[in-house]
Amino acid sequence: MAKYDALFEDESNIFGGSPKSKFWDILNQASDDLVKDQMDQFFEKFTVMETMLIKEYGEDGLDRAIKEYAFENSSQIEYNKKSTYLELTGEIVCRLDS
Repeated sequence: MAKYDALFEDESNIFGGSPKSKFWDILNQASDDLVKDQMDQFFEKFTVMETMLIKEYGEDGLDRAIKEYAFENSSQIEYNKKSTYLELTGEIVCRLDS
């Protein structure tokens, strides 16, 4: 069983909503500074991955490669997107008291 499989069994009951909806609920409750810092970390990670992919596919081919991969692996992409929402929500919740 993958890391978050149990949480996806009944998406309508994950803590009262989907991973996406709970992310936005938590994000709206967290302080602006915490959210800005967490999003900055996320964008840094995204930018590093994008830079690595540009080296592999070139700037012109990157969007095409992403769209093709997303189309061919849509189920896995959707699952990973939910996992990312859960991960980011957890990171924000863990930092709420700090």
